[in-house]
Amino acid sequence: MRDVFIFHGIYGSPDENWFPWLKEELERRGFSVHIPHFPTYENLKPEDWWEAFEPYEKFLGEDSILIGHSLGSAFALNVLEKYPVKAGFFVAAAFGETHNEFTPIMAPIADQAFDWALIRSHCSEFHIFHSDNDPYLPKAKAEELAQNLHSEVRWIAGAGHFNTSSGYGTFPLLLQEIEALL
Repeated sequence: MRDVFIFHGIYGSPDENWFPWLKEELERRGFSVHIPHFPTYENLKPEDWWEAFEPYEKFLGEDSILIGHSLGSAFALNVLEKYPVKAGFFVAAAFGETHNEFTPIMAPIADQAFDWALIRSHCSEFHIFHSDNDPYLPKAKAEELAQNLHSEVRWIAGAGHFNTSSGYGTFPLLLQEIEALL
């Protein structure tokens, strides 16, 4: 059984956006899906998210798939610095300097120096999804991520931040991309 990890963003939860839908679809196909609940509060530290992730680490393996949404993408990059996995999916990725209203609370997790060579050595399959109208993250962030991962961006017109308010209660394209790995 292949383990899939979905990492939500700041102020997020496992029960929002397309996460429950994707979990159900993947479990129907025989995957084991883990969606840790990460805290959000002032003076947030990376250790706070690692502590929330600790019960799930034992399920990580070389066949695992990581999916990061927004700030969950920065955390996925942190995980990739420590563990080899099959594939990484980054949706509306928040990492580095984000320059938006959430920057002060996200910065301890997002704004750090990532070891890109180590990340690439731990994963050879990267998929980046970004919208042409994300209200929080400019196109340049997706392009920067693609350059660092030696990958390409899959541009989605009108997807906003890939959240429920942008019409993303489901995400069939992401499911298709995961199924294509099999």
